[in-house]
Amino acid sequence: MPKQLFILRHAKSSWDDPGVHDHDRPLAPRGRQAVQILHTYVRVHRIEPSLVLCSSARRTRETLEGVAPTGESLTEPGLYAASAGGLLDRLRQIPAGTPSVMLIGHNPAMQMLVLRLAAPALSQLEDEDGDLATVQRKFPTGALATITFDCEWRDLVAGAGRLTGLVRPKDLNLTPRAATLH
Repeated sequence: MPKQLFILRHAKSSWDDPGVHDHDRPLAPRGRQAVQILHTYVRVHRIEPSLVLCSSARRTRETLEGVAPTGESLTEPGLYAASAGGLLDRLRQIPAGTPSVMLIGHNPAMQMLVLRLAAPALSQLEDEDGDLATVQRKFPTGALATITFDCEWRDLVAGAGRLTGLVRPKDLNLTPRAATLH
């Protein structure tokens, strides 16, 4: 049975207090609004990960709390500064019986992970998949990518998955009603 990986970049964070350490930055008002929209979107589309892995940064934890996905949630400090390769190494540790995982983290690692797992040869990127071309250009705050693959977690490698979904807060027009229309 295919497995799903939901890759969610944290919502927009606040830069209002320049004295706040990056790890401790909260969500901005726009980010809190996006999280509400994503919460509705996740419910309407029945996105129900079995496991949620979240960076320990405040903005990712606030994104997790607001989106409130199902499943066991683990906050892991190592995800805060992880590279795409580090994220992939962590995903390979997921137990084989886990059908779906949501990963909540930061760019550029999240964008690179989507491209690494789902991208065909870069020369084919624009011609074959509009969503992949979109991710290559930008993976904005609040973006949620769905990767589907047929291998075990331990066997995840570049190109193993397919990008089967991509939603960005602007796609939902930042209104609760719009989240139900997709």
